[in-house]
Amino acid sequence: MERMDYFIRRFLLVIPTFIGITILCFGLIQFVPGGPVEQVIMKMRGIGAAESGRGIEAPGSISDKQRRAIEEHFGFDKPFYTRYWKWLVTDRLGMKMESYRFPNKTAWQLIKERFKVSLVFGITGFILSYLVCIPLGIFKALRHDKTFDLVSSIIVFVGYAIPPFAFGMVLKMFFCGTMEGLLDVFPVSGFQSDNFVVLTFWGKFKDIFMHMFLPVLCYVIGNFAVLTLLMKNSLIDQISRDYVRTVLAKGGSFTRAIWGHALRNSLIPIATGFGSILTVMFAGSVIIEQVFEIPGMGRLSLEAIVGRDYPIFMGILSITAILGLVGNILSDFLYVIIDPRINFQEN
Repeated sequence: MERMDYFIRRFLLVIPTFIGITILCFGLIQFVPGGPVEQVIMKMRGIGAAESGRGIEAPGSISDKQRRAIEEHFGFDKPFYTRYWKWLVTDRLGMKMESYRFPNKTAWQLIKERFKVSLVFGITGFILSYLVCIPLGIFKALRHDKTFDLVSSIIVFVGYAIPPFAFGMVLKMFFCGTMEGLLDVFPVSGFQSDNFVVLTFWGKFKDIFMHMFLPVLCYVIGNFAVLTLLMKNSLIDQISRDYVRTVLAKGGSFTRAIWGHALRNSLIPIATGFGSILTVMFAGSVIIEQVFEIPGMGRLSLEAIVGRDYPIFMGILSITAILGLVGNILSDFLYVIIDPRINFQEN
């Protein structure tokens, strides 16, 4: 019963936590220089300067009336709490607001267009990371200080030392035909080919596979070392526990002690990352998407930050914040499934 009460409290805490996160970020972007008002003013001055070169005198500054009109257009003439309430309720977390950079497109329309790409990229990378790293960490733990452990550790740390974006650039150079004399196996950028719509089902599958192979490989490399070593160290710690020695002392085989008892407990630290699948599916990877020019959520968020497109940025932030908070609760729920002994009762 105390577990149910705990999860109810956690879900109820999502609301004030979400409001706190969005108020803080909403407040910061209102006062950061280079916002939409400043950008419009700079464009107006640039037009004036261009016209002055043709004999028309450029205005030295924008009048107060013009500035107030621009602020009114973007809603900056209203108090902070009014703007926040409009964003939260009227504009439905900003999803109904129009983008500053993409005319006639709302935040939800742009997010919906990029969602499918990040969904494929995020789920594939996340699943492959765990499918590779958990078995590798188990084998490293069972062969601790053996040749396999030492060789695999070198590979793991080399992969960890290379930043994913740098690794992606190297892969593009060697396998995408960007340099003469090297292999031209995979597409240089994008998520689909130009003739994607006319391809057969298997042709579409192959096309997406070829476009996503290198970016997903970069994503897996970025999580490779942490997950592998976490799995290895967790299993080694469980093997040294008294209950494993008790199983062996009672005549149980080493295989039973590991696979029947130690492995389940060693998965508890790994479960902390399971909840992040919600945000990974949605946000993707900003740097990797930028390197491979993948039109996903990560790249859209970067473009929104650089271009001061606040409706898009806040729309992505609000959804990822909700998914992150729910993901943390999901991790706790997985704790309970893996180890029923966990008790959330407050002392």
